[in-house]
Amino acid sequence: MEKGNYTLVKEFIVLGLPHAKELTIPLFVLFLFIYVCTLLWNLMILVLIGRDSRLHTPMYFFLFNLALLDIGLSSVTGPKLIANFLEKGKVISFSGCFTQLYFYHFFGSAECFLCTVMAYDRYTAICHPLHYTKIMNKIFCLQMAAGTWLTGTIHSMIHTVLTLRLPLCKSNIIEYFFCDIPPILKLACSNTSVNEAMIMIDIGIAVSGCFLLILISYGYIILAILKISSAEGRRRTFSTCASHLIVVVFLFGPISIIYVRPHSVHSVDGAVAVFNTMVSPMLNPIIYSLRNKEVKSALQKLRGRHIS
Repeated sequence: MEKGNYTLVKEFIVLGLPHAKELTIPLFVLFLFIYVCTLLWNLMILVLIGRDSRLHTPMYFFLFNLALLDIGLSSVTGPKLIANFLEKGKVISFSGCFTQLYFYHFFGSAECFLCTVMAYDRYTAICHPLHYTKIMNKIFCLQMAAGTWLTGTIHSMIHTVLTLRLPLCKSNIIEYFFCDIPPILKLACSNTSVNEAMIMIDIGIAVSGCFLLILISYGYIILAILKISSAEGRRRTFSTCASHLIVVVFLFGPISIIYVRPHSVHSVDGAVAVFNTMVSPMLNPIIYSLRNKEVKSALQKLRGRHIS
């Protein structure tokens, strides 16, 4: 096909979740509830950490960043998904579609890098407790946090630019509930091997690299915990890592499922992506608050102030 025959796509039709027509109102209520809870609970984490001086430590500084990323990640897809349940024409503009693609990969990749940094923080705290405050000083923490946001920007920019260069002429219908790389590749009229290779190389290396570093960190952590003589001491030490481990599983599991098959967009991918973009950001603050005595104490203190 010649370049002059390509149809200029100005907007896309997003089909949304499979089999959602029969459950429009219940799904609308469900996802609205999830999104509101995500905003409220992550904002609660931000307020608690910001107002309680006892939480001004590296661990909670990174948790503060995680809450910001969770709010951003859920806001990329959540409002549009919720609105589409009430709209007959599920249309998104060309610029809106690629803006959604950019910020989804920005927040998602930045969160992967942040989880790796949080694993290093736990490794330093448990394996080098005497040097923890010196290693995880304020400047170093700021640099690490800024690095996660910067690498997320670079990662997202690469994939957005590579996807933008593709001529789209097969259709303007996206068989998904938001604009992501795999469903957009299906609309391209030209060779998408470069994009698919970058998905496997860039996303593959980033995700597997981060996950490998996390495994290495926890390998050393487990060895350090085993050296603790008392069972109670081992339990307390490991409990400081349990919340982070759960978040890692919730984050890396869905990503690895979705992007190992860049050509396919199945109904299971939609369900997994919903968990990644909507459910996981809602659960993260719950996981940290329910398993963390300091967060519970800060919440009780905040409640006491409001009551008084």
